[in-house]
Amino acid sequence: QVQLVESGGGLVQAGGSLRLSCAATGRTGSYGAMGWFRRAPGKERESVAAISSNSGRTSYGDFVKGRFSISRDNAKNTVYLQMNSLKPEDTAVYYCAADRFWNNIALLTTAPDYWGQGTQVTVSS
Repeated sequence: QVQLVESGGGLVQAGGSLRLSCAATGRTGSYGAMGWFRRAPGKERESVAAISSNSGRTSYGDFVKGRFSISRDNAKNTVYLQMNSLKPEDTAVYYCAADRFWNNIALLTTAPDYWGQGTQVTVSS
């Protein structure tokens, strides 16, 4: 099993920044891709960003438009999401995810093998 614990969410004004972190413990060798997805009230979950095991490949949701950046530190089993120029429509619960297959993170083809409890991000106008 793999446990994912997110941190870094909170309340920020529009135009501000937040950095989310997600630390993995347990069988950290059982997945390759990591990433983030979000769910806003009344909306479907959507993939925010994904990163491959060696950080050589990344992808972002269309709505990101250069505002967010994903990175990972395999020595610390941690993935990060730097969010800049936040907008009120970015308000959601953000979940860290890990999976053996890229598409399950980048496209949410199926539910990821592992995901965390989520961290609330609220952007005020």
